Amino acid sequence: MNLAPVTESFGQDDQSWLGSAEGTDRAMSITLDTSAFVAGTHYPDGYFKSGIILGRITATGLYGPYNNAASDGTEVAAGLLLCAVDAPAATTTDVQGALLWHGRVLVSKLPIAQATNGGPDAGGAYKTDLPQIRFDA
Repeated sequence: MNLAPVTESFGQDDQSWLGSAEGTDRAMSITLDTSAFVAGTHYPDGYFKSGIILGRITATGLYGPYNNAASDGTEVAAGLLLCAVDAPAATTTDVQGALLWHGRVLVSKLPIAQATNGGPDAGGAYKTDLPQIRFDA
């Protein structure tokens, strides 16, 4: 039996991008391909932020950040990361997450800016990939 004191610290996940609780009880368990993410963009604080739009990598079945210009499967949005996930020290270690695929999202509050009219992803192409999510400003 270990009686030594243990210290844990808890952060607060910013889910202000959620427009409602709809769909949060139906999130799907997924595995993130850590090597597909960029440290300074997707996890600058040591964790993958909730609200990152994800696509499913065809070759592996794992999930990476949505990229409309890709051709590996991530050009099709599959949903959004529901809760923040600690990034592992090694990019070869994949981690578990939860995928929100149904509900309401406030685009202006997403942790990584996504175009809504024009812009780098052809005017919000992710919106047509996710018909069960209502995207609002």
